[in-house]
Amino acid sequence: MSVLIRVFKRKRLLEAFDDERRILSCRVSLGFGADAGPKRREGDGRTPEGTYFVCTKNAASRFHLSLGISYPNARDAQEAFARGEIDEATRERLVRAAKDGSRPDWQTPLGGFIMLHGEHPEGRAGDWTAGCVALDNADMEALFSLAGLGDSVEIYP
Repeated sequence: MSVLIRVFKRKRLLEAFDDERRILSCRVSLGFGADAGPKRREGDGRTPEGTYFVCTKNAASRFHLSLGISYPNARDAQEAFARGEIDEATRERLVRAAKDGSRPDWQTPLGGFIMLHGEHPEGRAGDWTAGCVALDNADMEALFSLAGLGDSVEIYP
């Protein structure tokens, strides 16, 4: 079974679908800079926008459970290269990872380690992440059990 995950930033909403059937709908918290637009660089606190895929699963996350997403993708790399923020070699590595369906380099000026994950262990309210999408732990448990590597993640403004 493959799952499609959609995040609607303005609504602070995540929905997961199995074919056309919605199998999960929940509230989320985003990066502290999420309302300023899509993620552009390390440390901006923004949550990415675009089409990604689940590239890692971590059952021992500091934030309960986590699913890594493939940010930065090829589009992010092309745009950053055009802005002069990354070099050709970095752009090519990121484009190749997207083409191969592998985890991108998370150690670039664009940042990385963007996850769908559970709650902060100390409890936090509002948009508190560094760019990730945080769910209640119970919702994250459901999503973690449904989603697999390679499943699509679409993040909308």
